[in-house]
Amino acid sequence: MRPGFGLKAIHLKILDTFDGGGASLPAAATTALFGRSLAELTEIVARLGQRPYRAAQLAEALYKQRVESLDAITTLPAELREQLQAEGYDIGHPQIVQSARSTDGTERYLMRMADGETVETVWMPDGDGGERGDGTQASDEEIAEEQQAAGQGSPSTYKRATICISSQVGCAVNCQFCLTAKLGIRRNLTAGEIAGQVAAVLNRHNVNLGSSRGNPTPARINLVFMGMGEPFLNYTGFIAAVHLLSGHMQIPDARMTVSTSGILPGILSYAAETVRPKLAVSLNASNDVVRESVMPITRKWNIAALMEALSQVRLRAKECVTFEYVLLGGINDQPQHVAELIALLKAPTAPIRSKVNLIVWNSGPSMPFHEPAPEAVKLFHASLLAAGIPTFTRRPRGRDIYAACGQLKRTLETPPPAQPASPLVSIAH
Repeated sequence: MRPGFGLKAIHLKILDTFDGGGASLPAAATTALFGRSLAELTEIVARLGQRPYRAAQLAEALYKQRVESLDAITTLPAELREQLQAEGYDIGHPQIVQSARSTDGTERYLMRMADGETVETVWMPDGDGGERGDGTQASDEEIAEEQQAAGQGSPSTYKRATICISSQVGCAVNCQFCLTAKLGIRRNLTAGEIAGQVAAVLNRHNVNLGSSRGNPTPARINLVFMGMGEPFLNYTGFIAAVHLLSGHMQIPDARMTVSTSGILPGILSYAAETVRPKLAVSLNASNDVVRESVMPITRKWNIAALMEALSQVRLRAKECVTFEYVLLGGINDQPQHVAELIALLKAPTAPIRSKVNLIVWNSGPSMPFHEPAPEAVKLFHASLLAAGIPTFTRRPRGRDIYAACGQLKRTLETPPPAQPASPLVSIAH
């Protein structure tokens, strides 16, 4: 029995493929409007005999106002709203059906899609330190907050939050230290389901994007595509969600980070994008032997191939690639590993600018790993800094509710049928 939602966990067969496959989306009782482009919305209203400006009003209501029902779109005439309902359309946000709150303020949500599949999404007030040193405004804000907490810098009422979102139901990559790997892969999420997680969480916290005047909730939101799934194995859905979030919902792509285990075709597609999040790579080892033992995907694309692909990414001014390194006690945290990592990141094939985020492994039930010794973490960190590599040790958020990095794992015994949302359940710990 896993701590958290308290429901029996399912262990699905892990697919031995890396093509992002999965079951197709079953037909739902209604058709979601959320996730559709302005062109698609224009086609819908035109078919109902309406002029194009009605599509713009609909998009405004869906993405900026984040309405939760058609009846709430008062800019549309009642007749059009009734037509949309008669055609089987609804807003289509994922439903928060269960929640857990950590002692540090982190909240983890079980999100149910229209077909009954579920994923997990995490809200982290004040973030987790992951943006430090990445050359963006989000990094400057984190550093300013740390200085303020240490008694330096000018007082500020600034607040922010990070939302960790899922891109697939389960995951096919099978990283051995990650609980999500135990689920296998069921299907990709659509762009609307990915962006819809953000809308659902923002609505829960009454966040008013773009304004901090008189608004006690965080107006500055960072997004990390680091929940369940490998985003680059659902590249079409992922990048379409990025455009929805950065365009219609007005969350700058510079406030987004996508993490990949090293899917080379995805990295090369990402390199060609003009609108894209910052890039983080889950490296977790300094050589192929160790990496393959904890990340089987290394058999398909080794570290040398990964670094070559990363060299194709043209970084924006001050931007850098983040290498995430989960420290596993006795496996990848020894002095020889840090020496190999330094050589790797100093090699000519390495990205021109990079930083390292060290992550102390977050434990899970029946996992054959243990946390590194605190002294080993400090030595690893200090060695990278001494070599001139910007390095940060990320602080864990939501460990007590299994919401930290590598701990997300859908906890439903069987996919429930599509139905109205059940009452929200808050779980005390």
